[in-house]
Amino acid sequence: MKKRKMGKWPKVLLSIFGGLIALLVVGLIVINVYIGKSKPVIEGEVTVNFLDEDVEIVRDTDGVPHITAKSEADLYRAQGYTQAQDRLFQMDLARRQASGRLAEVVGAAAVDTDKTFRTFSLRNAAEASYDGYGEDAKKVLDWFAEGVNAFIDQANEDGKLPYEFKILGYEPEQWTPIDSLTIGKYMAYDLGGNWDSLAVRHWALNNFPEEQARELFVSYPDNAPSIIAANLKTPVEVAGRFNADLVPHEFNGSNNWVVSGEKTASGKPLLADDPHLGLNTPSIWYQMHLQSPEQNVGGVIFAGVPGIILGHNENIAWGVTNVGPDVQDLYIEIPNPENPTQFRYDGKWEQAEVRDETIKVKGEEDVPFEVVVTRHGPIMSEILYKSEDPGALFSMQWTALEPTKELEAIMRMNKATDWETFESALEDFHAPAQNFVFASNDGTIAYKANGRIPIRKQGDAQLPVPGDSSEYGWEGYVPYDELPTVINPAEGFIATANNEVVDDSYPYHLTKFWSQPYRYMRIAEVLREGDKFTAQDMMDLQMDQANLYAREFLQDLIGSVKAVDKEGNYAMAVRILEEWDQVDSADASAPLIFHKLMKQLPKTMFSNDMPEDVYNLMPGKGQIIDQMMRDAYSGNPGVWVTQYGGVDKWIYDSFETSIAEIEEQFGNDAEKWKWGEYHQLAFPHSLAAASPIFAYFLNPEKQEIGGSNVTVQAAAFKEDGTVNHGASWRFVADLSDLSTAHHIVGPGQSGHMKSEWFHDQSEDWANGIYHETVLNGKVEKGYILKLKAK
Repeated sequence: MKKRKMGKWPKVLLSIFGGLIALLVVGLIVINVYIGKSKPVIEGEVTVNFLDEDVEIVRDTDGVPHITAKSEADLYRAQGYTQAQDRLFQMDLARRQASGRLAEVVGAAAVDTDKTFRTFSLRNAAEASYDGYGEDAKKVLDWFAEGVNAFIDQANEDGKLPYEFKILGYEPEQWTPIDSLTIGKYMAYDLGGNWDSLAVRHWALNNFPEEQARELFVSYPDNAPSIIAANLKTPVEVAGRFNADLVPHEFNGSNNWVVSGEKTASGKPLLADDPHLGLNTPSIWYQMHLQSPEQNVGGVIFAGVPGIILGHNENIAWGVTNVGPDVQDLYIEIPNPENPTQFRYDGKWEQAEVRDETIKVKGEEDVPFEVVVTRHGPIMSEILYKSEDPGALFSMQWTALEPTKELEAIMRMNKATDWETFESALEDFHAPAQNFVFASNDGTIAYKANGRIPIRKQGDAQLPVPGDSSEYGWEGYVPYDELPTVINPAEGFIATANNEVVDDSYPYHLTKFWSQPYRYMRIAEVLREGDKFTAQDMMDLQMDQANLYAREFLQDLIGSVKAVDKEGNYAMAVRILEEWDQVDSADASAPLIFHKLMKQLPKTMFSNDMPEDVYNLMPGKGQIIDQMMRDAYSGNPGVWVTQYGGVDKWIYDSFETSIAEIEEQFGNDAEKWKWGEYHQLAFPHSLAAASPIFAYFLNPEKQEIGGSNVTVQAAAFKEDGTVNHGASWRFVADLSDLSTAHHIVGPGQSGHMKSEWFHDQSEDWANGIYHETVLNGKVEKGYILKLKAK
């Protein structure tokens, strides 16, 4: 039999295909070489012109830089240089986002984001804060900027700028002190917000009968009828006015605790902290060790900011959680029909400040935009578009828009030696308000809810207040010495988890909007019952997956399902819940059923009665439905539950929807369902959403994990199950030996994809594997870079 000859076209196609493969291979090699070229130099000697004397930077085996300098000036210069080596692109994006300048480099898709941040006026607040700093702090900011700019100049000269700049087609501008302060203001934005809850409550009052709207409040302001009347008399547009995607994550919070030496194996205190923020590549935190003749401190800082904000020195350790106080108020402003930049105040029209905030857009024409600022703060209602003839608009007053001096607090905290010097330093830490826990090697443990917390003339920040009257507004702040404080309690420990930290006897209003209590309850349960604790015990507690939310509601939920499911259609799923140990284990099926149900409950109850954007804007859905269930199961169902048809119907309908969604994704055999198949850890890179190719190279592989948004091992998740929020840093310090401490910075220290520290802590984060970082003693073998002063 003759062999069939290959036709002409297949040969041509093969030739073309082979050529494309060759080009692809060559292209990948070129790209790989280019990306590798931008890796920073982290060992050997480099002669620089920004130092007075030589500085040594030792990166340990986990990529943590240990900087040793002979002066404060060189220490902060080297800190800026080192941060830029590992995180320059992240730093540049952070200052651009907070300043409202992303569209300049990414195009029209970022215009609404830029409008939002220009309205929030973070950079303006940073500029005002800079003017209030003392000369020492300004020097630190200048030194840090000198180091960042030295790296930018060096990378430009050598053609070694981080590859992301090449992808987006721009070069970073010189770093300034205002850039560092603006990033600090962004963290106040991320951790200090409650304006969205005021807007949603205002909408609810104007769209539901008062009794029905009342149930959407955590605590209804019965004592302020004039404020309720004002909200009904002058409605402000809410639906369609705000982008809920730009509101800070609802679960921004943290766990922290400190244990007295009376309850530890060493006889000295133990301290643990794990701030809960977005999980991204690279991490929001950058771990460092800074040493000079004046200080020796280690811990984490936001990339782009000098100093160490959380960590320890040779004598003390400290950590934070978010207090979450009401520090943002909305005012109902009445504009002048003849001049929309004037607003009524005490019977007169008052001219507002109008800032030209024209937005430059890459590849397109500039977008005109103005920010209007009343006596209370910026007008919030006009972010997306202007109203034709608004009868009323919202403005916002916020503590972080005032001049604040957090950097001065950080500088003093880093050098504090005991509770007295540390508490004195905290007096300058105004925004965001944080629960600080503290321990020192003299045995002291302490706590302070710190920050500027407004005292209001009227109301308790549950609703917007009239902006046209001097009868409303702020009249100072809670005195520093009267902020909640605890020192060496008899119970032997102090813990916070964004839970309520004061009772009704406290004379000032902090907030009514505390987080669900389950993380705190579990931490307190373990610390109260245990003894002879070690650092390992603290690490184990940070990874604890016990679900106390289920402990409170599970049996009632099962009862509701059984009450309606007479034919036993969901008997297997119910049995799985009945046999569950109430631990959110990755390999268990019950957590999947439980959490899908709890996520579905507010959708079933509210989504048909609210515009989608209002529903998405509404925070605290968990607390609201919790109270609805508590009331209903105690025999006092509210308006929403009654109108729906009763608690059993509400629970059953939500359960039915949840099971249908699970079956569609994982099949009909409930015994084979696994929480971890749905609940998967991700550390997405900022560029990953632009292309699946970028996502493949820049994101770590997803991992099945346990925990949830209500467990001590915080792992909040999106609708698709992706875990994108949790312990952005884990830290444990044993005060019997502060020469080392235990850390996890997921997914790793470096922002460069070719670095060995890009994603090396991703699995450590999932599995609770900590690394030790030394403060005194020899750094475990890593890379040594000597910066030689010219």
